[in-house]
Amino acid sequence: MPELSRSQVVVYGAIAIALLLVGARAIRAEGSGGSSGSGSSSSSSSGEFRISGSGGPDVVVDVAGAVPRPGVYRLPAGARVVDALKRAGGPDAGAALESINRAARLADGQQVMVPEKQPRGSEPTAAPTEAGPINLGGATVEQLDTIDRIGPVTAQKIVEYRDRHGGLASVDQLDEISGIGPATMESLRARLQP
Repeated sequence: MPELSRSQVVVYGAIAIALLLVGARAIRAEGSGGSSGSGSSSSSSSGEFRISGSGGPDVVVDVAGAVPRPGVYRLPAGARVVDALKRAGGPDAGAALESINRAARLADGQQVMVPEKQPRGSEPTAAPTEAGPINLGGATVEQLDTIDRIGPVTAQKIVEYRDRHGGLASVDQLDEISGIGPATMESLRARLQP
C-alpha cells in the first residue's frame, strides 16, 4: 500500500470530520422530531426539552390565586391559560374567571393569577397603592389606572396588548405600546411585576 503524503492525510482528515459533523447534525434533527411522520422515538426522559408542534421550547408558568394546586408548571409551547388552569387542578368555585383571558397563549416566565369573586354587594377592592406591585398577568384596567402616568386609555391598551400577545414575560415589553414613554416605563417598573 502506498504511503500517503502529509497533505493527503490532512485532506482525508478534514473530509472525515465534515462527514461526522453532517451525520451528527442529521441524527440530532431526527431525534428532535423532524418531519418524518413516523412516531417520535425520543422521549422526555432523555433530559432534553421537548419541541412542540408550534416550534418552540416548553414554557414554565406560575399559576396562583383561586386554584387548588398553585405552583410552577412546565407546559408545551403554544399552550393557553386554560391549559395552565387544568394543570393547577382547575379553577376554585370562587374563581372570577371573567377577569382573565383563558384563551391567551402562555409566555415563558408568566404568572397566571386567578382572582377570587367578590361577594355580592361588596365593593371591588382597589389595587394596592403602595403595598406591593400589581401582577401584570391579571391586572384589570382599573388596577392599571391607579399607576402614576397611566390613564384609563393607556390601561386599556396595556390589557389589550397583553391579551393579544398571550401575556407578558417582562414589563419592558410595554415599551412597544404607543403612549408609554421613558417616564411612564419607570412608573410601570416600580408598580408592576410580570
